[in-house]
Amino acid sequence: MSKHFTSILSRVFGKFANTKFPSTFQNFINSGYVKLMGLDMKNFAPTNSYSSLKDLFIRKLKQEPIIDASITSVISPCDAKVIAFGKINRATAYQIKGMEYNTNELIGDKNSVRDEFLDGGNFINFYLSPKDYHRYHMPFDVKVKSILHIPGKLYPVNMPLLKSKKNLYLENERVVLEVFDRFNKRHFIVLVGALNVGKMIVLFEPRLKTNIKDDKITRYSYNEPKELKKGDLFGWFEMGSTIVILSQKDAIEWSVELNEHVSFGEVIGKLID
Repeated sequence: MSKHFTSILSRVFGKFANTKFPSTFQNFINSGYVKLMGLDMKNFAPTNSYSSLKDLFIRKLKQEPIIDASITSVISPCDAKVIAFGKINRATAYQIKGMEYNTNELIGDKNSVRDEFLDGGNFINFYLSPKDYHRYHMPFDVKVKSILHIPGKLYPVNMPLLKSKKNLYLENERVVLEVFDRFNKRHFIVLVGALNVGKMIVLFEPRLKTNIKDDKITRYSYNEPKELKKGDLFGWFEMGSTIVILSQKDAIEWSVELNEHVSFGEVIGKLID
């Protein structure tokens, strides 16, 4: 099957973003991007220290925040705006107010065998704008049972399309981590791809390759679950996008406001034991 034009455009832009131009021209590109997108670089290395636009985009913090030590606290996995959150009712959640999507389809569960785990639970959507820090970290201690890669389109994930295009999350490529917290309650951490490069990196799973020509849905399962601690870096978006967390009933309580901008490491909820 031929790839959607959004995937082709993203691969073309990816080649540009990965190219390491001569330093003078690269500095011009980097400075232009910082000004155009309004990046705040005070917590990062100087703009001229990045050898490609991609390196600037996936920049790491000079110093990571101190992570709250409470076993029940939940931290923001990234810098983002909270654009929707609430209860999952009959496999329905919202990409933004008034634009619903099916949670089973989001996680690639067409047979609805996980309804019992999500119905009555919670969802939350973190929107990362182009100016945000695009590395993602674990919001609480987890054991990763599996990763599901669902190829798809790479429409832009921005506020105009979130408000107008139904099932945007379901059409776009995504990576779904099925995890269990310290109280053995189930959550799905969903990385949603977007236009421009369109790659999602998961550091502990090098077999995972996104925005490639293969349209096959692939699951990576672990007989011995992968254990990660709260605050651990587990990857990054190479341009894009959105993180959705779906949690089973009575697993988590969020303490956020709609359209609140949250920062990586900030306490934004708690696990229910």
